[in-house]
Amino acid sequence: MEMHKTKATKASSQSWLSLIDALGEQLAANGITHDQNATFVADNYALLKTNGYLTAMIPKALGGGGVTFKEMCDILVKIAHYCPSTALALSMHQHLLAANIWKYTHHGTGGSFLKDVVENNLVLVSTGARDWLDSNGTMIKTDTGYLVSGRKQFASQSSQGDVLVTSMPYHDPEEGWQVIHFTIAMTSEGIALLDDWYTLGMRGTGSQTVTLDNVFVPNAAIVMKRLKGEFPMFWNAVLTVALPLTMAPYVGIAEKAMTLTLDTLKVKQRKSPHITTMLGDMNNSLTLAKVLHNDMIAITNNLDFQPEAKMGVDILTRKTLVANACKDTVAKAMGIVGGQSFYRKHHLERLFRDVQAASFHTLPEKEQQHFTGDFLLKL
Repeated sequence: MEMHKTKATKASSQSWLSLIDALGEQLAANGITHDQNATFVADNYALLKTNGYLTAMIPKALGGGGVTFKEMCDILVKIAHYCPSTALALSMHQHLLAANIWKYTHHGTGGSFLKDVVENNLVLVSTGARDWLDSNGTMIKTDTGYLVSGRKQFASQSSQGDVLVTSMPYHDPEEGWQVIHFTIAMTSEGIALLDDWYTLGMRGTGSQTVTLDNVFVPNAAIVMKRLKGEFPMFWNAVLTVALPLTMAPYVGIAEKAMTLTLDTLKVKQRKSPHITTMLGDMNNSLTLAKVLHNDMIAITNNLDFQPEAKMGVDILTRKTLVANACKDTVAKAMGIVGGQSFYRKHHLERLFRDVQAASFHTLPEKEQQHFTGDFLLKL
């Protein structure tokens, strides 16, 4: 069933998706166990690693699979049919890759980092969602780098992570407040994980809080500096590549909810007259989620774009609408299926819990609306 990594990297788009279906039963069974135990989907990640999915989107010239951005979104949607936590954790890794692939493609930078990911099959851990424009933590300058301390929440797959991609604020004596972005090995002295990922949904993502206590970050690990609190132009690129990947698992959840609903209705001998209307309403919500998600992917144009001031607003707006449409779809599925969907043994119960997490990704709805309104008033 499994393909060796060298074969996986040469697979066609359809082969990548077909392999997920072949692995689906195992992904689903593992996912149920981890959801029940609130543990990271480590065995599913091992399957994805073995079959080249962690490096699939990296260009072939750097040793990766050469899968397009759109194809990776499709892969994440498909994985979510079987295990939403696995899909969401993988999306966090993929959006960090996508940002670096964009930089490599357009500016020729980051190639060595991407090669290192391929050669060592590295798992990347992001903390960007909580950091946003101000970031958090403390940095003390030394002769050769910084000593950093802080707490970074929602760090998906942190228990299996190899490299932490994060940022912290620093007050430069001459330039004032900055946010400094850096990468650091998860095995670095002073890095630890809290046992705090006990949540309503997405229990298998292993998104424990990462703590840093006087961790040394050498100057060579610094990847970017920006003004604290200000929205940099590059953020339009980051959001554009990140959010379609992040929303893909939720679209997969909504699609799975529709499949389960139809399977339930087709075996029912008697159906209330209003059920067909409710089903049509549910399909409207699902269609809205899929159309808007496809629009997000189209904006990204397989990473062939230059950031513009309006891009961040456009992609954040669509993220809110997709998240709401996915949640509506699953809620309507439960209304149609009825009381049996309230039982934990029913798959819809887990989908309902998992889809709630869509609201908490950058930016939550009210923050997005404020950000958008503020942008519009400045035009």
